[in-house]
Amino acid sequence: MVTHEFLTSLPQFLILIPATASCYFTVYNQMKYPPLKTAALCLFVLIPYSFLGSWIAVSFCLDINTILLLSLVPFFFLYRQTVSVDLARCLAIYVGVCAIETFPAQLAYSFDAFLHPAAGAADFSIEAVFFQLGLSCIIAAAFAYPAIHWFAPMVKRLSFPKIWYSTVFLSSIFLLFNILAVPQSYHTLHTGRLSYLFPILECCALLLLVMIYVLFYQGAIVFLEHAALKERSQLLEMQSHQYQTIREHIRQTSRLRHDFRHSIRLLSSLAVQGDIDSIRSHLAEYETSLIESETPDYCGSATLNALFGHYHQRAVSAGIKTIWNITLPEQLHAAECDMASLLGNLMENAIDGCLTVPEESRYFCLTIEITNGNQLYVVSTNSFNGKCRKEKDTYRSTKHEGKGIGLISIAAIAEKYNGSVQISNSDREFFVDVVLSPTSELV
Repeated sequence: MVTHEFLTSLPQFLILIPATASCYFTVYNQMKYPPLKTAALCLFVLIPYSFLGSWIAVSFCLDINTILLLSLVPFFFLYRQTVSVDLARCLAIYVGVCAIETFPAQLAYSFDAFLHPAAGAADFSIEAVFFQLGLSCIIAAAFAYPAIHWFAPMVKRLSFPKIWYSTVFLSSIFLLFNILAVPQSYHTLHTGRLSYLFPILECCALLLLVMIYVLFYQGAIVFLEHAALKERSQLLEMQSHQYQTIREHIRQTSRLRHDFRHSIRLLSSLAVQGDIDSIRSHLAEYETSLIESETPDYCGSATLNALFGHYHQRAVSAGIKTIWNITLPEQLHAAECDMASLLGNLMENAIDGCLTVPEESRYFCLTIEITNGNQLYVVSTNSFNGKCRKEKDTYRSTKHEGKGIGLISIAAIAEKYNGSVQISNSDREFFVDVVLSPTSELV
Protein backbone atom coordinates (compact mmCIF):
# COMPACT_ATOMS: atom_id res chain seq x y z
CA MET A 1 0.00 0.00 0.00
CA VAL A 2 2.81 2.38 0.94
CA THR A 3 4.65 1.50 -2.26
CA HIS A 4 1.54 2.20 -4.30
CA GLU A 5 1.08 5.60 -2.63
CA PHE A 6 4.76 6.39 -3.17
CA LEU A 7 4.61 5.53 -6.87
CA THR A 8 1.38 7.52 -7.22
CA SER A 9 2.81 10.67 -5.61
CA LEU A 10 6.16 10.51 -7.44
CA PRO A 11 4.78 11.60 -10.87
CA GLN A 12 3.36 14.77 -9.30
CA PHE A 13 6.92 16.07 -9.01
CA LEU A 14 7.39 15.74 -12.78
CA ILE A 15 5.76 19.18 -13.07
CA LEU A 16 9.14 20.58 -11.97
CA ILE A 17 10.72 19.64 -15.34
CA PRO A 18 8.75 22.04 -17.63
CA ALA A 19 8.74 24.66 -14.87
CA THR A 20 12.53 24.50 -14.56
CA ALA A 21 13.00 24.68 -18.34
CA SER A 22 10.71 27.74 -18.50
CA CYS A 23 12.87 29.57 -15.96
CA TYR A 24 15.84 29.42 -18.35
CA PHE A 25 14.09 30.47 -21.57
CA THR A 26 14.45 34.21 -20.95
CA VAL A 27 18.03 33.94 -19.63
CA TYR A 28 19.42 31.33 -22.00
CA ASN A 29 22.14 33.82 -23.04
CA GLN A 30 23.02 34.63 -19.42
CA MET A 31 23.53 31.17 -17.97
CA LYS A 32 26.75 30.58 -16.08
CA TYR A 33 27.17 27.10 -17.52
CA PRO A 34 26.50 25.51 -20.94
CA PRO A 35 22.91 24.31 -21.48
CA LEU A 36 23.78 20.61 -21.19
CA LYS A 37 25.69 21.13 -17.97
CA THR A 38 22.86 23.26 -16.56
CA ALA A 39 20.32 20.56 -17.48
CA ALA A 40 22.48 17.91 -15.82
CA LEU A 41 22.78 20.02 -12.64
CA CYS A 42 19.00 20.53 -12.55
CA LEU A 43 18.29 16.81 -12.97
CA PHE A 44 20.92 16.05 -10.33
CA VAL A 45 18.85 18.13 -7.89
CA LEU A 46 15.31 17.39 -9.10
CA ILE A 47 15.47 13.57 -9.27
CA PRO A 48 16.64 13.02 -5.66
CA TYR A 49 14.28 15.78 -4.52
CA SER A 50 11.31 14.06 -6.20
CA PHE A 51 12.02 10.76 -4.46
CA LEU A 52 12.61 12.51 -1.14
CA GLY A 53 9.46 14.60 -1.50
CA SER A 54 7.37 11.53 -2.32
CA TRP A 55 8.76 9.68 0.69
CA ILE A 56 8.03 12.63 2.99
CA ALA A 57 4.50 13.02 1.60
CA VAL A 58 3.70 9.31 2.17
CA SER A 59 5.50 8.92 5.49
CA PHE A 60 4.11 12.02 7.16
CA CYS A 61 0.80 12.26 5.26
CA LEU A 62 1.65 15.72 3.93
CA ASP A 63 0.06 17.43 0.96
CA ILE A 64 2.44 17.49 -2.02
CA ASN A 65 1.41 21.07 -2.80
CA THR A 66 2.63 22.08 0.65
CA ILE A 67 6.00 20.41 0.02
CA LEU A 68 6.33 22.11 -3.37
CA LEU A 69 5.34 25.47 -1.91
CA LEU A 70 7.93 25.23 0.88
CA SER A 71 10.56 24.28 -1.70
CA LEU A 72 10.12 27.48 -3.74
CA VAL A 73 12.59 29.44 -1.60
CA PRO A 74 15.56 27.00 -1.72
CA PHE A 75 14.88 26.33 -5.41
CA PHE A 76 15.07 30.07 -6.09
CA PHE A 77 18.51 30.36 -4.52
CA LEU A 78 19.70 27.33 -6.48
CA TYR A 79 18.32 28.87 -9.67
CA ARG A 80 20.09 32.15 -9.01
CA GLN A 81 23.41 30.37 -8.68
CA THR A 82 23.16 29.18 -12.30
CA VAL A 83 22.38 32.50 -14.01
CA SER A 84 24.24 35.79 -14.34
CA VAL A 85 21.39 38.22 -13.70
CA ASP A 86 20.71 40.48 -10.74
CA LEU A 87 18.24 39.74 -7.95
CA ALA A 88 15.38 41.80 -9.38
CA ARG A 89 15.35 40.12 -12.79
CA CYS A 90 15.98 36.68 -11.36
CA LEU A 91 13.08 37.05 -8.92
CA ALA A 92 10.75 38.46 -11.60
CA ILE A 93 11.40 35.53 -13.95
CA TYR A 94 11.12 32.92 -11.19
CA VAL A 95 7.89 34.23 -9.67
CA GLY A 96 6.42 34.77 -13.14
CA VAL A 97 7.06 31.13 -14.11
CA CYS A 98 5.64 29.92 -10.78
CA ALA A 99 2.50 31.99 -11.37
CA ILE A 100 2.06 30.56 -14.88
CA GLU A 101 2.57 27.00 -13.65
CA THR A 102 -0.29 27.28 -11.12
CA PHE A 103 -2.84 27.48 -13.94
CA PRO A 104 -2.28 23.93 -15.29
CA ALA A 105 -2.67 22.73 -11.68
CA GLN A 106 -6.01 24.51 -11.28
CA LEU A 107 -7.30 23.15 -14.58
CA ALA A 108 -6.12 19.70 -13.55
CA TYR A 109 -8.20 19.98 -10.36
CA SER A 110 -11.22 20.79 -12.49
CA PHE A 111 -10.46 17.77 -14.69
CA ASP A 112 -10.01 15.56 -11.61
CA ALA A 113 -13.31 16.79 -10.19
CA PHE A 114 -15.01 15.73 -13.40
CA LEU A 115 -13.51 12.22 -13.12
CA HIS A 116 -13.84 11.81 -9.36
CA PRO A 117 -16.60 14.10 -8.01
CA ALA A 118 -16.44 12.67 -4.48
CA ALA A 119 -12.68 13.21 -4.04
CA GLY A 120 -10.61 16.34 -3.26
CA ALA A 121 -7.21 17.96 -3.80
CA ALA A 122 -5.64 15.57 -1.30
CA ASP A 123 -6.73 12.64 -3.52
CA PHE A 124 -5.24 13.96 -6.74
CA SER A 125 -5.58 11.13 -9.26
CA ILE A 126 -2.83 9.84 -11.53
CA GLU A 127 -4.94 10.85 -14.56
CA ALA A 128 -5.05 14.43 -13.31
CA VAL A 129 -1.30 14.36 -12.67
CA PHE A 130 -0.50 13.57 -16.29
CA PHE A 131 -3.19 15.99 -17.45
CA GLN A 132 -1.41 18.75 -15.51
CA LEU A 133 1.98 17.65 -16.82
CA GLY A 134 0.69 17.70 -20.40
CA LEU A 135 -0.76 21.21 -20.00
CA SER A 136 2.49 22.43 -18.42
CA CYS A 137 4.53 21.05 -21.30
CA ILE A 138 2.18 22.64 -23.86
CA ILE A 139 2.39 26.04 -22.12
CA ALA A 140 6.19 25.79 -21.82
CA ALA A 141 6.48 24.89 -25.51
CA ALA A 142 4.15 27.74 -26.49
CA PHE A 143 6.20 30.27 -24.51
CA ALA A 144 9.61 28.95 -25.56
CA TYR A 145 9.95 30.83 -28.88
CA PRO A 146 8.75 34.28 -27.72
CA ALA A 147 10.69 33.93 -24.47
CA ILE A 148 13.97 33.09 -26.24
CA HIS A 149 13.70 35.41 -29.25
CA TRP A 150 11.84 38.41 -27.78
CA PHE A 151 11.95 38.46 -24.00
CA ALA A 152 15.56 37.26 -23.56
CA PRO A 153 17.16 40.27 -25.36
CA MET A 154 14.86 42.62 -23.43
CA VAL A 155 15.76 40.97 -20.11
CA LYS A 156 19.44 41.42 -20.89
CA ARG A 157 19.11 45.11 -21.82
CA LEU A 158 16.61 46.30 -19.21
CA SER A 159 18.43 46.68 -15.89
CA PHE A 160 16.16 48.80 -13.70
CA PRO A 161 15.30 46.90 -10.49
CA LYS A 162 12.18 48.96 -9.69
CA ILE A 163 10.59 47.94 -12.98
CA TRP A 164 11.32 44.26 -12.40
CA TYR A 165 10.10 44.33 -8.80
CA SER A 166 6.79 45.70 -10.04
CA THR A 167 6.31 42.56 -12.16
CA VAL A 168 7.13 40.43 -9.10
CA PHE A 169 4.22 42.10 -7.29
CA LEU A 170 1.78 41.46 -10.15
CA SER A 171 2.86 37.84 -10.61
CA SER A 172 2.59 37.25 -6.86
CA ILE A 173 -1.06 38.31 -6.91
CA PHE A 174 -1.93 35.60 -9.44
CA LEU A 175 0.27 33.07 -7.64
CA LEU A 176 -1.41 33.65 -4.27
CA PHE A 177 -4.86 33.69 -5.87
CA ASN A 178 -4.36 30.23 -7.36
CA ILE A 179 -2.83 28.87 -4.16
CA LEU A 180 -5.87 30.05 -2.14
CA ALA A 181 -8.28 28.81 -4.83
CA VAL A 182 -7.20 25.15 -4.61
CA PRO A 183 -10.45 23.19 -4.06
CA GLN A 184 -10.00 21.07 -0.95
CA SER A 185 -13.23 19.25 -1.77
CA TYR A 186 -14.48 18.72 -5.30
CA HIS A 187 -18.06 19.11 -4.07
CA THR A 188 -17.54 22.89 -4.23
CA LEU A 189 -16.83 22.64 -7.96
CA HIS A 190 -20.19 20.93 -8.48
CA THR A 191 -22.13 23.67 -6.71
CA GLY A 192 -24.23 25.70 -9.11
CA ARG A 193 -22.32 26.64 -12.23
CA LEU A 194 -18.82 26.33 -10.78
CA SER A 195 -18.19 23.07 -12.67
CA TYR A 196 -17.69 25.06 -15.88
CA LEU A 197 -17.20 28.60 -14.53
CA PHE A 198 -14.09 27.60 -12.58
CA PRO A 199 -12.03 26.47 -15.63
CA ILE A 200 -13.34 29.43 -17.65
CA LEU A 201 -12.27 31.89 -14.95
CA GLU A 202 -8.86 30.21 -14.73
CA CYS A 203 -8.38 30.44 -18.50
CA CYS A 204 -9.40 34.13 -18.41
CA ALA A 205 -6.98 34.79 -15.53
CA LEU A 206 -4.18 33.06 -17.46
CA LEU A 207 -4.97 35.15 -20.54
CA LEU A 208 -4.96 38.31 -18.41
CA LEU A 209 -1.56 37.46 -16.94
CA VAL A 210 -0.14 36.78 -20.40
CA MET A 211 -1.52 40.11 -21.64
CA ILE A 212 0.15 41.86 -18.69
CA TYR A 213 3.48 40.27 -19.64
CA VAL A 214 3.01 41.28 -23.29
CA LEU A 215 2.19 44.87 -22.29
CA PHE A 216 5.21 44.90 -20.01
CA TYR A 217 7.37 43.70 -22.90
CA GLN A 218 6.01 46.38 -25.24
CA GLY A 219 6.50 49.06 -22.61
CA ALA A 220 10.07 47.90 -21.99
CA ILE A 221 10.84 47.99 -25.71
CA VAL A 222 9.47 51.54 -25.96
CA PHE A 223 11.59 52.51 -22.95
CA LEU A 224 14.73 50.99 -24.47
CA GLU A 225 14.05 52.61 -27.85
CA HIS A 226 13.62 55.96 -26.12
CA ALA A 227 16.98 55.46 -24.39
CA ALA A 228 18.56 54.61 -27.76
CA LEU A 229 17.03 57.72 -29.35
CA LYS A 230 18.33 59.82 -26.48
CA GLU A 231 21.79 58.37 -27.05
CA ARG A 232 21.57 59.17 -30.78
CA SER A 233 20.38 62.69 -29.95
CA GLN A 234 23.37 63.22 -27.71
CA LEU A 235 25.61 61.95 -30.48
CA LEU A 236 24.04 64.39 -32.96
CA GLU A 237 24.65 67.22 -30.49
CA MET A 238 28.29 66.18 -30.29
CA GLN A 239 28.51 66.15 -34.09
CA SER A 240 26.91 69.59 -34.24
CA HIS A 241 29.41 70.91 -31.72
CA GLN A 242 32.24 69.33 -33.70
CA TYR A 243 30.91 70.96 -36.87
CA GLN A 244 30.94 74.37 -35.20
CA THR A 245 34.47 73.72 -34.00
CA ILE A 246 35.58 72.87 -37.55
CA ARG A 247 33.90 76.00 -38.91
CA GLU A 248 35.75 78.09 -36.34
CA HIS A 249 38.97 76.32 -37.29
CA ILE A 250 38.39 77.13 -40.97
CA ARG A 251 37.69 80.77 -40.12
CA GLN A 252 40.86 81.05 -38.04
CA THR A 253 43.08 79.36 -40.63
CA SER A 254 41.58 81.60 -43.30
CA ARG A 255 42.61 84.64 -41.27
CA LEU A 256 46.07 83.16 -40.74
CA ARG A 257 46.47 82.55 -44.47
CA HIS A 258 45.37 86.11 -45.14
CA ASP A 259 47.90 87.47 -42.66
CA PHE A 260 50.65 85.20 -43.90
CA ARG A 261 51.74 87.62 -46.65
CA HIS A 262 52.24 90.32 -44.02
CA SER A 263 54.34 87.89 -42.00
CA ILE A 264 56.49 87.16 -45.08
CA ARG A 265 57.12 90.88 -45.61
CA LEU A 266 57.99 91.32 -41.93
CA LEU A 267 60.33 88.33 -41.94
CA SER A 268 61.98 89.57 -45.15
CA SER A 269 62.56 92.98 -43.58
CA LEU A 270 63.96 91.47 -40.39
CA ALA A 271 66.24 89.22 -42.42
CA VAL A 272 67.65 92.24 -44.28
CA GLN A 273 68.30 93.86 -40.91
CA GLY A 274 69.88 90.68 -39.57
CA ASP A 275 67.53 90.61 -36.57
CA ILE A 276 67.54 86.84 -36.01
CA ASP A 277 66.00 87.06 -32.50
CA SER A 278 62.95 88.93 -33.81
CA ILE A 279 62.55 86.37 -36.63
CA ARG A 280 62.61 83.52 -34.12
CA SER A 281 60.13 85.29 -31.85
CA HIS A 282 57.72 85.94 -34.69
CA LEU A 283 57.95 82.36 -36.00
CA ALA A 284 57.32 80.97 -32.51
CA GLU A 285 54.24 83.19 -32.10
CA TYR A 286 52.96 82.15 -35.51
CA GLU A 287 53.49 78.46 -34.72
CA THR A 288 51.59 78.84 -31.43
CA SER A 289 48.61 80.39 -33.20
CA LEU A 290 48.53 77.47 -35.64
CA ILE A 291 48.57 74.90 -32.80
CA GLU A 292 45.77 76.69 -30.91
CA SER A 293 43.52 76.71 -33.96
CA GLU A 294 44.17 73.07 -34.84
CA THR A 295 41.24 70.65 -34.53
CA PRO A 296 42.26 67.11 -33.54
CA ASP A 297 41.45 64.48 -36.13
CA TYR A 298 41.22 61.11 -34.39
CA CYS A 299 39.89 58.93 -37.20
CA GLY A 300 38.20 58.97 -40.60
CA SER A 301 34.66 58.61 -39.23
CA ALA A 302 32.94 61.97 -38.72
CA THR A 303 30.65 60.43 -36.06
CA LEU A 304 33.45 58.87 -34.03
CA ASN A 305 35.63 61.93 -34.52
CA ALA A 306 32.87 64.09 -33.02
CA LEU A 307 32.52 61.59 -30.16
CA PHE A 308 36.24 61.65 -29.38
CA GLY A 309 36.31 65.45 -29.65
CA HIS A 310 33.38 65.82 -27.25
CA TYR A 311 34.80 63.58 -24.53
CA HIS A 312 38.32 64.91 -24.98
CA GLN A 313 37.03 68.43 -24.40
CA ARG A 314 35.13 67.20 -21.32
CA ALA A 315 38.27 65.55 -20.00
CA VAL A 316 40.45 68.62 -20.57
CA SER A 317 37.85 70.91 -19.00
CA ALA A 318 37.81 68.65 -15.91
CA GLY A 319 41.59 68.80 -15.58
CA ILE A 320 42.07 65.16 -16.65
CA LYS A 321 45.39 64.27 -18.22
CA THR A 322 44.59 62.42 -21.43
CA ILE A 323 46.98 59.99 -23.10
CA TRP A 324 45.14 58.78 -26.18
CA ASN A 325 46.52 56.64 -28.96
CA ILE A 326 43.73 56.09 -31.51
CA THR A 327 44.47 54.36 -34.80
CA LEU A 328 41.32 53.54 -36.74
CA PRO A 329 40.86 53.05 -40.48
CA GLU A 330 38.21 54.93 -42.42
CA GLN A 331 36.22 51.74 -43.00
CA LEU A 332 35.25 49.55 -40.05
CA HIS A 333 33.43 46.23 -40.26
CA ALA A 334 31.34 47.26 -37.26
CA ALA A 335 28.23 49.43 -37.35
CA GLU A 336 29.01 53.06 -36.59
CA CYS A 337 26.18 53.32 -34.05
CA ASP A 338 27.50 50.27 -32.16
CA MET A 339 31.01 51.72 -32.07
CA ALA A 340 29.65 55.08 -30.89
CA SER A 341 27.68 53.38 -28.10
CA LEU A 342 30.60 51.23 -26.97
CA LEU A 343 33.23 54.00 -27.02
CA GLY A 344 30.85 56.64 -25.68
CA ASN A 345 29.91 54.52 -22.65
CA LEU A 346 33.54 53.59 -22.07
CA MET A 347 34.78 57.20 -22.17
CA GLU A 348 31.91 58.53 -20.08
CA ASN A 349 32.52 55.93 -17.36
CA ALA A 350 36.24 56.68 -17.40
CA ILE A 351 35.72 60.44 -17.06
CA ASP A 352 33.16 59.93 -14.27
CA GLY A 353 35.71 57.74 -12.50
CA CYS A 354 38.41 60.41 -12.83
CA LEU A 355 36.09 62.98 -11.24
CA THR A 356 36.11 60.99 -7.99
CA VAL A 357 39.75 61.90 -7.28
CA PRO A 358 41.52 65.26 -6.84
CA GLU A 359 42.37 67.11 -10.06
CA GLU A 360 46.09 66.53 -9.78
CA SER A 361 45.51 62.74 -9.74
CA ARG A 362 43.20 62.55 -12.75
CA TYR A 363 44.35 60.70 -15.85
CA PHE A 364 42.71 58.75 -18.64
CA CYS A 365 44.74 56.48 -20.96
CA LEU A 366 43.00 55.14 -24.06
CA THR A 367 44.40 52.95 -26.82
CA ILE A 368 42.33 51.89 -29.83
CA GLU A 369 43.88 49.99 -32.69
CA ILE A 370 43.29 47.24 -35.23
CA THR A 371 45.30 44.05 -34.68
CA ASN A 372 45.45 40.71 -36.49
CA GLY A 373 43.80 42.02 -39.63
CA ASN A 374 40.38 43.14 -38.43
CA GLN A 375 40.38 42.66 -34.65
CA LEU A 376 39.53 45.87 -32.84
CA TYR A 377 41.44 46.24 -29.59
CA VAL A 378 40.42 48.84 -26.99
CA VAL A 379 42.34 49.38 -23.74
CA SER A 380 41.16 51.96 -21.21
CA THR A 381 42.80 52.88 -17.91
CA ASN A 382 41.60 55.69 -15.69
CA SER A 383 42.15 56.89 -12.17
CA PHE A 384 39.35 56.63 -9.60
CA ASN A 385 38.90 56.57 -5.84
CA GLY A 386 38.86 52.77 -5.57
CA LYS A 387 35.23 52.61 -4.44
CA CYS A 388 33.06 50.28 -6.51
CA ARG A 389 30.13 47.95 -6.00
CA LYS A 390 30.95 44.46 -7.11
CA GLU A 391 28.92 41.25 -6.92
CA LYS A 392 31.10 38.25 -7.73
CA ASP A 393 32.51 39.16 -11.17
CA THR A 394 29.83 41.74 -11.99
CA TYR A 395 30.25 45.48 -11.44
CA ARG A 396 27.15 47.30 -10.25
CA SER A 397 26.36 50.97 -10.73
CA THR A 398 27.43 53.46 -8.06
CA LYS A 399 24.76 55.89 -9.31
CA HIS A 400 21.69 53.67 -8.85
CA GLU A 401 20.64 50.16 -7.84
CA GLY A 402 21.42 47.46 -10.35
CA LYS A 403 24.18 46.89 -12.86
CA GLY A 404 25.92 49.73 -14.60
CA ILE A 405 24.03 50.36 -17.85
CA GLY A 406 27.18 51.47 -19.67
CA LEU A 407 29.06 48.28 -18.84
CA ILE A 408 26.05 46.18 -19.88
CA SER A 409 25.92 47.99 -23.22
CA ILE A 410 29.66 47.47 -23.77
CA ALA A 411 29.35 43.75 -22.99
CA ALA A 412 26.32 43.37 -25.29
CA ILE A 413 28.12 44.99 -28.24
CA ALA A 414 31.24 42.90 -27.63
CA GLU A 415 29.10 39.75 -27.65
CA LYS A 416 27.41 40.87 -30.89
CA TYR A 417 30.80 41.07 -32.62
CA ASN A 418 32.19 37.79 -31.26
CA GLY A 419 34.40 39.67 -28.84
CA SER A 420 35.09 39.82 -25.14
CA VAL A 421 35.28 42.34 -22.30
CA GLN A 422 37.57 42.18 -19.31
CA ILE A 423 36.91 44.62 -16.46
CA SER A 424 39.07 44.94 -13.37
CA ASN A 425 40.33 47.49 -10.89
CA SER A 426 42.99 48.20 -8.33
CA ASP A 427 42.88 50.62 -5.42
CA ARG A 428 43.49 53.60 -7.72
CA GLU A 429 42.86 52.47 -11.31
CA PHE A 430 39.97 51.07 -13.33
CA PHE A 431 40.72 48.88 -16.37
CA VAL A 432 38.54 47.95 -19.34
CA ASP A 433 39.87 45.77 -22.16
CA VAL A 434 37.61 45.15 -25.16
CA VAL A 435 38.32 42.94 -28.14
CA LEU A 436 35.95 42.84 -31.13
CA SER A 437 36.19 40.52 -34.12
CA PRO A 438 33.72 42.15 -36.52
CA THR A 439 32.92 40.73 -39.93
CA SER A 440 31.12 42.39 -42.80
CA GLU A 441 28.17 40.04 -42.32
CA LEU A 442 27.40 41.55 -38.93
CA VAL A 443 26.96 45.10 -40.18
